[in-house]
Amino acid sequence: MANFFDNIELTDAQQLEQLSRLIFELRENRNDILKSYGVTDEIELLEQIYSTKVPEHPSYEHYLSARILCDTRETVRVMMGECLNEVRRT
Repeated sequence: MANFFDNIELTDAQQLEQLSRLIFELRENRNDILKSYGVTDEIELLEQIYSTKVPEHPSYEHYLSARILCDTRETVRVMMGECLNEVRRT
């Protein structure tokens, strides 16, 4: 089996590894927040807040945190894609 990193410079491989780890940590932290409310996404949490199934505070702050983690994860995924495209060009 070929190693994905065989033809990648060490610094590029390290950057990809760091971005990959960050994506994982962002995803897991978001999942932890959502899991604590028994929901699978931010919309479900927001619906629970609106319907007063959960108290507004700190639930709304947790909703915002989950959104920020999700948005940041998407930003890092784009960065990783750009990094991969750059590595493939070299």
